[in-house]
This record gives sequence, C-alpha cells and structure tokens, in this order.
Amino acid sequence: MARKPNYDYEKRQKELAKKAKKEEKKKRKQEDADAAAAAAEAEAADPSQPIDDEPSTP
Repeated sequence: MARKPNYDYEKRQKELAKKAKKEEKKKRKQEDADAAAAAAEAEAADPSQPIDDEPSTP
C-alpha cells in the first residue's frame, strides 16, 4: 500500500521558507536604510562643495 503524503509537513516547510525569505528581505532593507543614513550623515559632516554666502555673478 502506498504511503499517504504528509501535507502538514509540506505546509510547514513552505511557511518556514516564506518566513526566512521575509526576514532576509527585512534585513536587507534595514541594511540599505542604514547605509543611506550613513551616507547622508557623511555628506552632512563633510560636504563636497563649500557653501558661499554671496551668490556669484557672471
């Protein structure tokens, strides 16, 4: 007699895979946000172009 498939096991594995993928995506987004914040902070601390008080006239 053939064995009955264990659908609960398959469902649990699918849920675990989905959860792992969701956590990885969340982690990646957090790292991207941290990198963007660090870049903005570095830009604010050390601007590449000086700010002139007087506008230049040609």
